[in-house]
Amino acid sequence: MRIYLDNAATTPLSNEVIDAMIPFLRQNFGNPSSTHQEGRTAKAAIEKTRKVVAKAIHAITPEIIFTSGGTEANNMAIKCAVRDLGVNRIISSPIEHSCVFNTVNRMGGEAIKIEYVKLDDCGKANLEHLKELLADQSYTTLVSLMHANNEVGTLNPIAKIGDLCANYQAYFHTDTVQTIGHLPIDVRTMNINFLSGSGHKLHGPKGVGFLYVNKKNLIEAYIDGGGQERQMRSGTENVASIVGLGQALQGAIDQLDERKAHIEEVRNYFVAQLQAHFPTAHFNGDYAGDCLFTVLNVAFQTKLPVSMLLFKLDLNGISASGGSACNSGAVSKSRVLNQLPITDEYQSVRFSFSHYNTKEEIDKTIATLQKILL
Repeated sequence: MRIYLDNAATTPLSNEVIDAMIPFLRQNFGNPSSTHQEGRTAKAAIEKTRKVVAKAIHAITPEIIFTSGGTEANNMAIKCAVRDLGVNRIISSPIEHSCVFNTVNRMGGEAIKIEYVKLDDCGKANLEHLKELLADQSYTTLVSLMHANNEVGTLNPIAKIGDLCANYQAYFHTDTVQTIGHLPIDVRTMNINFLSGSGHKLHGPKGVGFLYVNKKNLIEAYIDGGGQERQMRSGTENVASIVGLGQALQGAIDQLDERKAHIEEVRNYFVAQLQAHFPTAHFNGDYAGDCLFTVLNVAFQTKLPVSMLLFKLDLNGISASGGSACNSGAVSKSRVLNQLPITDEYQSVRFSFSHYNTKEEIDKTIATLQKILL
């Protein structure tokens, strides 16, 4: 039996999600743009999920646009803000997910100024520096900062960031792919203009996500065609996956406290066991403070390259991710970890958890790490 500790990359589909999707893969196959019964059934299922998503973040249903995932949602928010809202400056950070980081960089040029907010040693945005940047109101500004970093789990205080943006008349976009369904979010009280989410980080299917667009932000179509998704994102909807997203999100909300308590217990047990058996190891990010409870990034003092460490874990039936990338045979720290104070003698591994993980799995993982590293 394998041990899966890479839930920040993707999660297994829950049985409830599979059961909800199957009817829309078999008998309820209608095109939601069709007016006959099959089409109406599919359309009703989409709108039911739209209500689930809207309620989860305290939005209204016309503000939810279904996409192919978090990457498309992030691209849509940033590119449409520039194209349709007159944005000529983007403030972001150097540790955003690649779909934000690369999109922001691509938008930079003579017409668009790109600025990066300073970070603390855990990867959290420096609010005083953000305030200084926002004080220059000669630009129309979009701030794009993620809720939780996908590699180290550090949380940004998005409510305070939203307040700053509102005070300085800036638009605020946040990537909540890692936090939706895990932490409560209220787009109204947090002054969020754009919010991106995805299905496959909360036991839903891959290939489906959503973008929240505040009704006051009048953007035009991102994909032209038949006018689906409120004229914003044309194309026949992925009905079964949208249904799966709705089931996964509703399940996550209904069991939020229960799942959080279980995952925190497993994660805290792992931290204690690592501290007991690997005294030189340390944890990247704000692991004991404002950190997403599903993520733990561990720096091990070892000469073993992280690619080999991950390979040996995999051979022993344990799935985890590295904070490193291997290019042309040379191992180097990731863009995120390069922004944090980590010495070269340490190799970082991201372990990420779901409510399916157990303490018994942690015991086996600790024993395997001992075999590999000690």
